Amino acid sequence: MYMLGFSPSLNSAFADIIHSDIARYILITIYTVAFIGGTIGVIAMSFLLVKMNTLSVTTAAIINLVVLHSLLLLTVPFRLYYYISQKWIFGLAFCKAVSAMMHIHMYLTFLFYIITLVIRWLIFFQWKDKVEFYRKLHAVAASATVWIATLVIMLPLFSVRYGKSGEYGNTTCFTFQQELKKESVKALNYVIIAAVAAITCVLLGLQVFIILKVVKKLPGSLGSHQEFWAQIKSLMFISVIIICFLPYHLFRVYYIQHMKEKQLGNYNDICLSITAISCLDLLSFVVSGNRFFKQKIIMLRDKLACC
Repeated sequence: MYMLGFSPSLNSAFADIIHSDIARYILITIYTVAFIGGTIGVIAMSFLLVKMNTLSVTTAAIINLVVLHSLLLLTVPFRLYYYISQKWIFGLAFCKAVSAMMHIHMYLTFLFYIITLVIRWLIFFQWKDKVEFYRKLHAVAASATVWIATLVIMLPLFSVRYGKSGEYGNTTCFTFQQELKKESVKALNYVIIAAVAAITCVLLGLQVFIILKVVKKLPGSLGSHQEFWAQIKSLMFISVIIICFLPYHLFRVYYIQHMKEKQLGNYNDICLSITAISCLDLLSFVVSGNRFFKQKIIMLRDKLACC
């Protein structure tokens, strides 16, 4: 018996429409949360950066994160407009640029996280008392090098080469799946996925080892020790990677192998949109660094211990 008396192909078409609409609502929700929370985080962290040591490499990494998140957040309204109106009116070239920004944001954020974690670990193991630039000009030069390599090399290459394997309409956007039919593109994706997964496992393993070492060393209540909170903050960087970046990469392995299944494109878009949630990291850092927040966490832990 056919559902509602229609043919299987028509039932399948209805199912595709329903799934597409659900996916669209999910995408709108995720990008809205990322835009609002990310904007608040960028503004809050910008005020805190005024008081920080500008020669610190960690501060330089945070400044770059603020800039990076800001650039992504500028493109989010265009994505929201597209998912709400279901029509792209800004041209294919700008669609490629917006699409490229999502990937650039993800991998540069991953890079700045690694830099920040490595510096924290160098200080923890007392290999370095502090990691700073000698002059502000050096900090600017280091940041400029990363951005020049990204904007001058990666972005134009992405815009020129991406979207050349198929025909894409001017009223649709973010549907460049046909590029994955190329064996070279598949191979590159597999290499990136393996690298991200391996680096994430190493980062998590090292951070867990450090936290266990800190727990054994510190006496009394852990919540009263600044060193413990410093390691928890480092764990937050890794948590963002695991929650926001890893699902997209792990799902992509399956997606590349089963591209013919139409609904997988929606799931891929949702996994990619979750990477934008990483923009909330600045807000979480500001909140976690607040003394009032720490006191509430300690009080909650003590109440749970008494129960």
